[in-house]
Amino acid sequence: MLFAEVAATSAAVAATSGRKAKIELIAAALRGLAPDEIEPGAAYLAGELRQRSTGVGWASLQQPPPPAAVPTLSVAEVHAAIDRIAAIAGTGSQARRRDELHRLLAAATAPEQALLRGLFTGEVRQGALAGILADAVAEAAAVDAALVRRSLLLSGDLSVVAAAALTGGAAILGTFALQVGRPLAPMLAQPAADVTEALGITGVPAVVDAKLDGIRIQVHRAGDEIAVFSRSLDDITARLPEVVAAVRTLPGSTFVLDGEALGLDTAGRPLPFQETARQAASHGRGGLFPYFFDLLHLDGTDLLDSPGHERWAALAEHLPAEMLVGRQSVSTPEQAQAAFDAALRSGQEGVVIKAADAPYDVGRRGGAWVKVKPRHTLDLVVLAVEWGHGRRQGLLSNLHLGARDPRTGGFVMLGKTFKGLTDETLRWQTARFLELATDRDEWVVTVRPEQVVEIAFDGVQTSPRYPGGVALRFARVLRYRDDKRADEADTIDEVLRIRGRAAD
Repeated sequence: MLFAEVAATSAAVAATSGRKAKIELIAAALRGLAPDEIEPGAAYLAGELRQRSTGVGWASLQQPPPPAAVPTLSVAEVHAAIDRIAAIAGTGSQARRRDELHRLLAAATAPEQALLRGLFTGEVRQGALAGILADAVAEAAAVDAALVRRSLLLSGDLSVVAAAALTGGAAILGTFALQVGRPLAPMLAQPAADVTEALGITGVPAVVDAKLDGIRIQVHRAGDEIAVFSRSLDDITARLPEVVAAVRTLPGSTFVLDGEALGLDTAGRPLPFQETARQAASHGRGGLFPYFFDLLHLDGTDLLDSPGHERWAALAEHLPAEMLVGRQSVSTPEQAQAAFDAALRSGQEGVVIKAADAPYDVGRRGGAWVKVKPRHTLDLVVLAVEWGHGRRQGLLSNLHLGARDPRTGGFVMLGKTFKGLTDETLRWQTARFLELATDRDEWVVTVRPEQVVEIAFDGVQTSPRYPGGVALRFARVLRYRDDKRADEADTIDEVLRIRGRAAD
């Protein structure tokens, strides 16, 4: 397939608002890919590159060569060229990478250049989110969408799933399974305002887990081999020696655990998240300890589809109490509130209330797990940053905050904040956002919408200043979420739900 056809499909998807129409456009393009083009082609249609890192930055794309008049590049040729660019290293690599990039761009037409710029910078804005892509793969391959989604969640790679579906159909997708040593998308919790609302979602009986303000970890053990993965499925084994050492003492030769790594102070209370995150990034200096709340595989048996109470019983049987997240069975709001209050007194950030009979729904944010915190918080995306004044002169300070719009794939601005920023955070975010800059003037730096930040606020109010018609009241920064991608940020729908609950 010509790369120009992928570029045309991407542009058409961006110009289309209807979900069904987007799915049909993408499915038609997927059907036209040759077998060896499916993986890179599916990635391009998702607005992504197969290569995790290419070394191509925003500045490298500012003065491209004139575009080609006629499309000649195939999807396979583009993928091979980007492979070559990503492999360049050593002395003179910057110049050689620029030359290779310009050869690719010179062979591309103007629409192809536009898509390539978006792919290299991560700024393809077409509203083709993972759910739409999964449904498009299902339609293109004529297989059940639920099977595609489960395969995606177990493999974590849409391109691989697309290739399997389009070349082998349901029979190949049915072979996707939990594989010890390969991370799977973690089960997520949706927010609720209080424990009563949470129990209304999960039903009873339920359990209340303390919500630790740590680093989500997934630990795989196969004999002597132990691997620790982050929430974003990155291998962080070398950074967490205490976790590896603790897991090595456990019975059982093969298992997969879900939990948190947490730092503690000398009194045994949780450290602030920033301290825990700093230790997790220290490349082996350690200081974090594991606390687990789920068991997904044990000695050859997958437990994903087992009800929660069975998984948790097996977990308690195989792990010592000091490695388990605090948990209490409840059947009334009063019991849940008591557990919530106890979690806060012990220094935790809240609770997660879990339906006792629910399976481990990999990667989904459904109603089986519901988190409750003592304040409104949202994970938002930074869209731009303003230069500071006074003692913040020369530093990027005031953040422009956006919620994800699941219908367009873009972001809806909710307001600004400069509160909650320490001097250290100001220095860090200045460097970070200058790296992400796409435009800048003497007042504002516009950035690629990639950095997620957790924001606390007192409520949501109507505001004609912003396109969503709402703004956050008294927003302040709690922490940056490097463990979350922008497509995992909270949506404008959740913001509106919070406003609706406050009005009730």
